[in-house]
Amino acid sequence: MARNNRNRTIVPEARQALDNMKFEIASQLGVNLKQGYNGDLTAKEAGYIGGYMVKRLIEQAERQLSGR
Repeated sequence: MARNNRNRTIVPEARQALDNMKFEIASQLGVNLKQGYNGDLTAKEAGYIGGYMVKRLIEQAERQLSGR
């Protein structure tokens, strides 16, 4: 059975920027995120981080599309 890995980075050069964003957002939310394994995070904490990352990426895309 083939697995579909949805967590791949389409633009590998963006990996570091995405990681930086993740740590910045976690810090703003007061979530203790560390390099490597973060299995001690609750689903709620991980969801907050991911949700805010998506929100910020959408805002950036909208700004680019509007020419700002």
